[in-house]
Amino acid sequence: MTIRIAATCTSGNPVIARNFWTPAPLYAANDNVDGIGSDAMLRTSLLHFARHGLGAAEHARQLAENAFFAGDRQEYRKWLAVCRSLDRRMARSVAFHRRAKTT
Repeated sequence: MTIRIAATCTSGNPVIARNFWTPAPLYAANDNVDGIGSDAMLRTSLLHFARHGLGAAEHARQLAENAFFAGDRQEYRKWLAVCRSLDRRMARSVAFHRRAKTT
């Protein structure tokens, strides 16, 4: 049998009220120090996700690799940033493999 206890909402006993009260953090839990860049990059990433669904990071990775091997550095950086905003691990592996292939 379960036992349920409901604390009263009166301020008659502040000691008990303090024990049941958990403070909310004063910082945003999803804030990233490096972030994903500008609002334009966020918009591009969200539109790409809307078009390609759960495979959007993989598709962005393929576009980044294609741009890299075509020699288009600006497109490469753009698609790598989109990939990074959707899946950081995948973007790190792309950058790692790129360094390995150039050495």
